[in-house]
Amino acid sequence: MSSSTQDLIPQLQLGTTFGALFIGVIVAAVLFGLSNIQTFFYFQSHKDTGISFHKLAVIWLWILDALHLSLIVHCIYYYLVVNFANISALTEIVWSFKLQIVVLLIIYVVHILYVYRIWIVAKGRSRAIPIAVGIIEIIGSGVGIALLLTLYWCHVFADLLRTEWATYMALGTTAFIDIVIALSLCYLLATARTGFSSTDSLITKLMAYIINTGGLTSICSMIAMITCAVMPKNFIFLGVEFLLAKLYVNSFLALLNAQYYLPPTTDTNNSYQFQNRHGVYRPELHVKASQDEEFKSSRKDVFKHPDDEMVHPTRSVMTQRPIEVTVQMDSFSSV
Repeated sequence: MSSSTQDLIPQLQLGTTFGALFIGVIVAAVLFGLSNIQTFFYFQSHKDTGISFHKLAVIWLWILDALHLSLIVHCIYYYLVVNFANISALTEIVWSFKLQIVVLLIIYVVHILYVYRIWIVAKGRSRAIPIAVGIIEIIGSGVGIALLLTLYWCHVFADLLRTEWATYMALGTTAFIDIVIALSLCYLLATARTGFSSTDSLITKLMAYIINTGGLTSICSMIAMITCAVMPKNFIFLGVEFLLAKLYVNSFLALLNAQYYLPPTTDTNNSYQFQNRHGVYRPELHVKASQDEEFKSSRKDVFKHPDDEMVHPTRSVMTQRPIEVTVQMDSFSSV
């Protein structure tokens, strides 16, 4: 028996080590079921559309998510069933535990998809924000590669104590990128305010939605980093890390399905129908309706696919007649 194994065995507490991993796997399986529901809902909502970039991205994320769950289930099965009561085997790192680092691939795929959405939302404005976020994401991927190489050279769990710096850097970087992405999307939405109550209320809802979904993954990363710093000799932080991949997949799927969760505002439509029903023409209401419709069209950029057909607002002004404003919107079902 190696010296590292002898040092670890007296400190081994199954409740806070492999028990924490077992609980993490159970919660991860529940979150995987939730991602299955969201994936099914997404494809049901877009069953009439052809193959698109985001459909392929959802399929790819689902495959990675299922692979990650399979690896962590094998990891727990190996330690708690195959090597039941074999203490020496509990100190060694099994191959599936090393491969479950595929969670980093899931995280960075989701980050790249978010960066692409920032690029879409910033269309017609300065590209400085999406370019800056993209550069930060590229730098962050280097930290993930460092963690991958460090974990590859670990053979027993005692080696993880000497590589805590890689864990801190990876978790801190992912949390920082999450915050940057959320703030970037919120800033782009905030600068799109029109001054009308209906559109501003919709912007506020979207900002709260983005902050909640992005903040959840950031909080999970911070919890894993804090537990690793406070309790480095147990596996509670590893159990929390098992949840990261599932939270990222669910947050991105929730953003794709957000337009079906958020109820549309009908104040402007009701006022427009009221004036038409009574045959009263009010130019200011036409202008307000047109600006609200333009914002809804720009709001679609947050959820839009690259293969969607772009229909720009058109304004026709006829001489010797009241100003008439017509707006054509993208279909909400074409995401």
